[in-house]
Amino acid sequence: MTVSTHVLDATTGRPAAGVAVRLESWTPAGWAAAGERTTDAGGRIAELGNPAAGRHRITFETGEYFAGRGIATFYPEVSVVFEITEAGQHHHVPLLLGPFGYTTYRGS
Repeated sequence: MTVSTHVLDATTGRPAAGVAVRLESWTPAGWAAAGERTTDAGGRIAELGNPAAGRHRITFETGEYFAGRGIATFYPEVSVVFEITEAGQHHHVPLLLGPFGYTTYRGS
């Protein structure tokens, strides 16, 4: 199974290019690194990692993204915890981002 993401900047209505994104998987010892990439010019990461079924966390470095644009943000990072139960399925976790709010959902 693979995990992908797409980040859109609600302040510009455009893809958020250059956002550092980290994927971690929950283990009995705590969170373990599973992948790390940066969004491309289209705000996308086609394959962030290939985690097994279980609990996972994607963290978006939103503070660095907005700082690079000279915009203050209330959320220096956004973490989304989700659970994969369907082995072999692709999972897409999009993020609509603003400096004072965000939303996410299970995409396709």
